[in-house]
Amino acid sequence: MSNELLFFGGFLLFIVLMLAIDLGVFSKSNSAVSFKQAAIMSAVWVCFALGFYVVLRIWGHELHNIEDFARLEEVTKRHLHNIRLIPDDFMASLELYRRNLALEYITGYVVEYALSVDNIFVMVLVFSSFGVPTQYYHKVLVWGIIGAIVLRFLFIFLGAALISQFGWILYIFGLFLVYTGIMMFIHRNEEEEIDPQNHAVVKFASKYFSVYPTFVNGKFFHMENAKKYVTPLFLVLLVIEFTDLIFAVDSIPAIFAVTKDPYIVFFSNIFAILGLRSMFFLLVNIIHKFHYLKTGLSFLLVFIGAKMLLHDWLASIGFTTSHSLIIIVSILFISVVASLIFPKKEVPHQ
Repeated sequence: MSNELLFFGGFLLFIVLMLAIDLGVFSKSNSAVSFKQAAIMSAVWVCFALGFYVVLRIWGHELHNIEDFARLEEVTKRHLHNIRLIPDDFMASLELYRRNLALEYITGYVVEYALSVDNIFVMVLVFSSFGVPTQYYHKVLVWGIIGAIVLRFLFIFLGAALISQFGWILYIFGLFLVYTGIMMFIHRNEEEEIDPQNHAVVKFASKYFSVYPTFVNGKFFHMENAKKYVTPLFLVLLVIEFTDLIFAVDSIPAIFAVTKDPYIVFFSNIFAILGLRSMFFLLVNIIHKFHYLKTGLSFLLVFIGAKMLLHDWLASIGFTTSHSLIIIVSILFISVVASLIFPKKEVPHQ
């Protein structure tokens, strides 16, 4: 068995175990997640993500079974790592590779985690529009994350295959991200609305399933008079999955701007998704205070898209993953601080 499969299999086993514990321990009570619980869950997931950074920093070369300089050179070229190897010093080159690999991972994680905030805005809107009781939020989000992991897996490795075959597709990704960032900036102050009755996903599901009119104790399905129904909670789950699919179209190309190694893209993406649930409960009641985040995210997408388009030129002038991480963190820090220093003025009710 290859090292990639061992790394990947171990990672998936860890994720399955954590989600099984989550479903078994927290979902039985169907109680709302408190701010304290959310803070603890968020800290745990961030620690896991940082722990994986340490694993890559120390043993990152094991991922692709790098044992000699020829293999190191091959992997570096295949995944377009922006490092200069030292031909006469394998150990020093290996150290450069491990440091860069870990940095690519943590940069991708920060990018995905930041873009997840926009996802939270929409999730809050979905739950409120459908009138979902707060005690059912956790169950929907856990199952939504399981579906998201499967979708991201397909998207990431399909994207990696396309990039390896058609290098020019990176420019398509770059243009798309720049366009998305500009459109997000233009529409940053518009109020989003969701009409539960006329949502495309609801219409599609209602066409093929019998929908029960009310929530049933946090269940996705309900039997009555020997007939099986899907509940409104199941429709909410479908809408959340559809929402994540739309966001994946932005976030996955964004991480490919940081690293072309599909395993690193997957690891950083999944850790961010796993932290999304706890971040939702942490921010759900205060997210409206960070009104400049949309602006920050729009600049973030434009920067990442431009980095894709100008990759060769940036590499030629010595622009590295470290520089990308500094710019990304700076954009997010400024948008959060600006939101707190210049709070949004409340419009008085007439």
